[in-house]
Amino acid sequence: MAIYWCMEAIPLAITAFLPVLLFPLLQVLDSGQVCMQYLKDTNMLFVGGLIMAIAVETWNLHRRIALNVLLLVGVKPALLMFGFMVVTAFLSMWISNTAATAMMIPIAEAVLQQLKTTNQLPEDTESETGCDNQGLELEENEESKVDIYQNMNSDKQIHTTACNGFPHNPHENGHIFTIEDNSNMREERQKIKKKQHEDLCKSMSLCICYSASIGGTATLTGTTPNLVLSGQMNELFPDNNNVINFASWFGVAFPNMILMLLLSWLWIQCMYLGWNLKKNFGCGKKKTSKKEEKAYLVIKEEHKKLGPMLFGEIVVLSIFVLLIILWFTRDPGFMPGWAGVLFNKEETFVTDATVALFISVLLFLIPSEIPCCLTRKTETTEDANQGKEGEEKQKKFKAPPALLTWKTVHEKMPWSIVILLGGGFALAHGCEKSGLSGWLGQQLTPLQAIPPAAIVLVLCFMVAVFTECTSNAATTTLFLPILASMARAIEIHPLYVMVPCTLASSLAFMLPVATPPNAIAFSYGHLKVIDMAKCGAILNVAGVFLISLAINTWGYAILGLGTFPSWANATTTP
Repeated sequence: MAIYWCMEAIPLAITAFLPVLLFPLLQVLDSGQVCMQYLKDTNMLFVGGLIMAIAVETWNLHRRIALNVLLLVGVKPALLMFGFMVVTAFLSMWISNTAATAMMIPIAEAVLQQLKTTNQLPEDTESETGCDNQGLELEENEESKVDIYQNMNSDKQIHTTACNGFPHNPHENGHIFTIEDNSNMREERQKIKKKQHEDLCKSMSLCICYSASIGGTATLTGTTPNLVLSGQMNELFPDNNNVINFASWFGVAFPNMILMLLLSWLWIQCMYLGWNLKKNFGCGKKKTSKKEEKAYLVIKEEHKKLGPMLFGEIVVLSIFVLLIILWFTRDPGFMPGWAGVLFNKEETFVTDATVALFISVLLFLIPSEIPCCLTRKTETTEDANQGKEGEEKQKKFKAPPALLTWKTVHEKMPWSIVILLGGGFALAHGCEKSGLSGWLGQQLTPLQAIPPAAIVLVLCFMVAVFTECTSNAATTTLFLPILASMARAIEIHPLYVMVPCTLASSLAFMLPVATPPNAIAFSYGHLKVIDMAKCGAILNVAGVFLISLAINTWGYAILGLGTFPSWANATTTP
């Protein structure tokens, strides 16, 4: 299965079905035990979270949030990039990173196209006398202007004109003004501006796809590896007291996501927009340029097309906020949650999946229009035999549709991921029952002599490299059972190695094929493979060190990683 998942010779979901076929034939598990692994609590959490995400997409709530934030931050190069990254990361926390990227890239393309158009207009870029307007200058500093003059023929002298359009005396100081030299200077300036625009396009494409991958790490339902970890913990350590839930994962992963997002923003900005942060932030400008105004109008026009918020959008937003509140307060850890007080007094009956499915059911029950204003349709027909016209023949009352329909869910739900999750759980269960996990753990006991922090660093680098070549879901499905066995063998907290490796599986920044957001950004033609590789390599290394920092500081305290837990001490028996 590992080879098939890595090479993708057949679809991932079909590979995930292999335990159903092979385990009974090899007498590892009977068919009933295997099939039960394909629809566990984690699968239901995944389905419920995606149904909420589909509702947000259906009502264009994610687009409204994105455009509002972009209108707030403006169109200065650095701030524009920051706005796109924050919005994409936030959306990726709740909807799939693929959907977030697919929505944000076209918006960025519209803004970039407007900047390119205004950059080519003579009245916006250059007057008849050769002076520059104060447009959206990304990195045209004094050094680039000196380069223009140095490229001119040394035996020709150029007489520059004043910015108000009135030339100096052409014979003053013996200098002669030539139209040919002025044309060469314009061509050099246009080449520089074209290069600047290409760099801006690259930076915008990279910041969106990277922030989509980074944002998904912050929540338990944000990306598939997080759910794989949750499911594997419940499968391999059934008495773990639900240590990985929405609130505990958010406490560990969200600060790491913020740091990673800021680091990515600064690195992409310095790599493509230059080190002149003052100019990138637009500091020192007295007024907004025409280019900035036109680019801002593009975003404003897109926002205007959405119109006022409908009743359905308001209800979906309210349900979305309710879902987040219920997830955070179910079992916050530092105080009793509502589930512990009402339902989970003796056993764990209510989980995060229960909350997700409760909210999902509401989306199919609540109407999309105000119930008291049901649509009343009047149909009139003409009675040809009696010659009566305009006679009211029937009146119909039609109830409004629900906020979400099953047809929409069926079309947008990635059922293959649900099966992939189940296949991973079945594989882990088979390894546990057959004794393979225990054998692997014994082979890894020599690692006990190595400091745990060094083990985490090496494993994170290994996973980060591996995830560039295969899907992050397959990576975590393969690695986590082995890491759990290793943790048992060397007697360290299983989460001390499983959590950082799960986060590292989302550090797929170097190749277009590493993750769907990268492929979407690459498809627009602004990037080359070398561009993504150069930028992503540094972020991969930085991401590994940030994850190591997180698990050894606040993650260490939140998850209680200082001791080897009792629930990990004994191997489950058949």
